[in-house]
Amino acid sequence: MSPSPVSLQISVAPADLPNARWTLPHQLRQWGSQVDEVLFVLDGRQPELEDLLERLCSQHAHARVEHVDYGDEAAGAVAEELLGGTRAPAKDCFGKAVYSYLFGLHAARHRFVLHLDSDMMFGGGSRSWVEEAQRLFASRPDVLSVSPLPGPPSGRPFPRHVARVHRAEPFESPGLAGPALRFTHMSTRDFLLDRSRLPTLRPERPGPRAALAALAKGAIWKRRAWRAPAEAALSRAMTRAGLSRVDFLGAAPGMWSLHPPQRSREFYDALPELIRRIEEGDMPERQLGDFDLSDALLAEASR
Repeated sequence: MSPSPVSLQISVAPADLPNARWTLPHQLRQWGSQVDEVLFVLDGRQPELEDLLERLCSQHAHARVEHVDYGDEAAGAVAEELLGGTRAPAKDCFGKAVYSYLFGLHAARHRFVLHLDSDMMFGGGSRSWVEEAQRLFASRPDVLSVSPLPGPPSGRPFPRHVARVHRAEPFESPGLAGPALRFTHMSTRDFLLDRSRLPTLRPERPGPRAALAALAKGAIWKRRAWRAPAEAALSRAMTRAGLSRVDFLGAAPGMWSLHPPQRSREFYDALPELIRRIEEGDMPERQLGDFDLSDALLAEASR
């Protein structure tokens, strides 16, 4: 089977500049050779960030930048393609982006879209992961999206981070290498999506827990803006269609992800060293099997 073209779509906003200086070049090192298009989707204006994206595009011939278009024509096209004609809200009940995620999927040129948030980091460095993912899609019509294994592999068949993830279970499929997990919910942090399988999305109301959490954080009730997060809409559409998400490591050296919950000065100062350690697989024991950046790894990188 010849691999289909893939778009790497990276969401970027002005607030991402402190990490983007380091994480965007890192993401291109880990993924750029496996994709046919790199699309930076920029939500907002920031001259220094725009200069950074321009430099990266000059270094990668298949890279381009597209600003999120909130105009009626673009919003209508996104609605028709992804939401059955219903307009997407700009933000969810927590004030986080919804429309810009969907605009990025719409703006990508290819059927397969590898989406990354700009702060995500990736270890393993496999150069065959995307091709392995496409073989999984071809053999499993019940899979909507795939992602790298969340967290560096721990050597255990069911990593400890799964205890913190809602309704995950081991996943097996012929020819799939390394540990793999099946999820009943989507994450918008990173995923490879087959757009031809994407069900029609609905900009739904948040569930009771999300609504209470949003109100506790000071959310203001606005009828048109009171919507569930993008990942909730994706998750509900996925489960309604009987599809699932699969995260897998792949053939050695594999590919795994790490999410940084910290936004401290210590984190930004340590970021170049963190990325070096992640790319080289230099992980402390306490980081293995955990998808969030641990205090142990941050402390080691800060020395």
